[in-house]
Amino acid sequence: MFKTTRPCGVPQFDEGLDASLAERTQNIFVKTYGCQMNVYDSVKMTELMRPHGYNETSQIEQADLIVLNTCHIREKAAEKVYSEIGRIRQVQAARAEATGRKPLLAIAGCVAQAEGELMVERAPDIDIVLGPLMYHRLPEIVAKRQRQRRAVVETEFPAESKFDHFPTDVATPTAISSFLSIQEGCDKFCSFCVVPYTRGAETSRSVAELINEAKRQVERGAVEITLLGQNVNAYHGEGLDGETADLADLLDALAAIDGLERLRYTTSHPRDMDARLIAQHRDNPKVMPYLHLPVQSGSDKVLQAMNRGYTAEHYLRIIDDLRYARPDIALSSDFIVGFPGETDADFQDTMRLVEAVGFSQCFSFKYSRRPGTPAAGMMKQVHEAVKAERLEALQTLLNQQAQRFNQQSVGTTQPVLVERFGRHAGQMVGRTPHFQSIHFAAAPATMGTIVEVAIEAVTANSLKGQLVAGESSQPADLEEVCA
Repeated sequence: MFKTTRPCGVPQFDEGLDASLAERTQNIFVKTYGCQMNVYDSVKMTELMRPHGYNETSQIEQADLIVLNTCHIREKAAEKVYSEIGRIRQVQAARAEATGRKPLLAIAGCVAQAEGELMVERAPDIDIVLGPLMYHRLPEIVAKRQRQRRAVVETEFPAESKFDHFPTDVATPTAISSFLSIQEGCDKFCSFCVVPYTRGAETSRSVAELINEAKRQVERGAVEITLLGQNVNAYHGEGLDGETADLADLLDALAAIDGLERLRYTTSHPRDMDARLIAQHRDNPKVMPYLHLPVQSGSDKVLQAMNRGYTAEHYLRIIDDLRYARPDIALSSDFIVGFPGETDADFQDTMRLVEAVGFSQCFSFKYSRRPGTPAAGMMKQVHEAVKAERLEALQTLLNQQAQRFNQQSVGTTQPVLVERFGRHAGQMVGRTPHFQSIHFAAAPATMGTIVEVAIEAVTANSLKGQLVAGESSQPADLEEVCA
C-alpha cells in the first residue's frame, strides 16, 4: 500500500470546479493501494486537482476531498475498502463540524471499476465512484458532484485516452526514481486475473509523448525512470517514424535523454519477452540488470489452466537467453500457490523451477477467487490449509535465495543511486543496479547522484555499505529534489 505525499501543479482544464470554489484553497488526500501504476495515477490525480484550488495533504483530517485509489487483485479487496470507508465516516463528521463542509469521498481504481453502482448502494457516504480509465475527468466529476445531491459513478471505458488529458507543464519536483506509465490494459485473459475487465484492452502511448514526459521528469529531478504497464513488454506505440514501435525501440529512444541514467520496466509477460528486448539488457547500458518476469507456476498443467500461454521449459529458455545476454542479471517473479486443481506434484514442479532459476527476490501469494474470472468457478478448489502450507514452503525457499543473492554482493563495489535520507543522522539510502536497497553514511549533497559504495554486510531486507571516497557524479541541486 502506498500514499502519495507531495504537492503538484498543473494548468487549468476547460471543464472543472466552479470558479468560486476554485478560488478557495482546499486539500486533497489520496490513499493508494496496490501496484506502481496506481501510484502513478494517484500523482496524476493530485496534479489535475491543484489548479482547481486543491493542495495535497498527507493528513486525512485536513482533507476536503478524500480519494481511495483501490486495487482488486487480492481476495476481499472490496471488503477492505468498505472497512476503510467506515473509518472515514468519523473523519468526515469531524471535518464537517470544524469547517461546516463535509469532505467528498471518491473511490477510484479497480475496485471502483468492478463494483460500480453497487458501491454507492452499499455505502451511501461515497460521493464519487471513478474507474481507472476516467481519472482525467476528476475535476469535472468533482464539480458535477458539488452541483447535485446524488453520487456520481463513472466506470465506462472512454473512447479517448486518459493520457491525452494529463498535464504537460508541471513545474514541481519529482522523485529521483520516478514512474512513467507507457501502456495500460491487458489482452492475455489469464483465468485468475481481473485486469482485462477493470483496465480494458491493451493500449500504448506514442514514443514522442513518452520522450516528452520523460524529459520533463528529468528536468524536475528524476535520474531513474521505471516504465509501467499491466503488460509492459506488450508495448506497441506509434514510433517517431510513424510506424509501430516496440519496447526495445522505446528504451533506445529514452536512453538518448541527457541526465536520465537508469531505465527499468515492469510488469512483463513471458509471452512478450522477445530477442530484441532481451538484447536491450546486453546493448543498452542504461537498462538495469534486473527484470521482474512473473511465471506464476512451474507446472505445465497449472499454467495451461491459468491460460498463461507458455510452458515451464519455455520460461527457463527465456531465463537462459537473458543470462547469456547479461550474465549478472537479477531476476524476480510472481507465484500463485493453490490454484484450482494444483496437486502436490504440481507444487513440486514449482519448487524445482525456483531451484533451477535462483531468484533475487519474489512475490508469492495464495490463490484467491476473483468474481467474474474463469478460475473462480473451477472445480477442485484447494483447501486453505494446503495453500498456507505450500506458501510457507515456497517463501522459505525464495527467502533463502534472496539472502544468498544479497550475500554474494558483499565484498563488491556497486554504483548506487542515492534516493532518500535514512532513519539515522548522516545516513543515505539508495539502490544498486540489481534493485537492492542499501544504507550507508554520506553527505546530503549526494542525493540524486550515483556513487560507488563498497558493500559490507547483509541485513534482513537490505544491504549495508561504505561510500568510496571521491566516486560520485555531479551532485543534484537539493532545492530541485523532492525529499
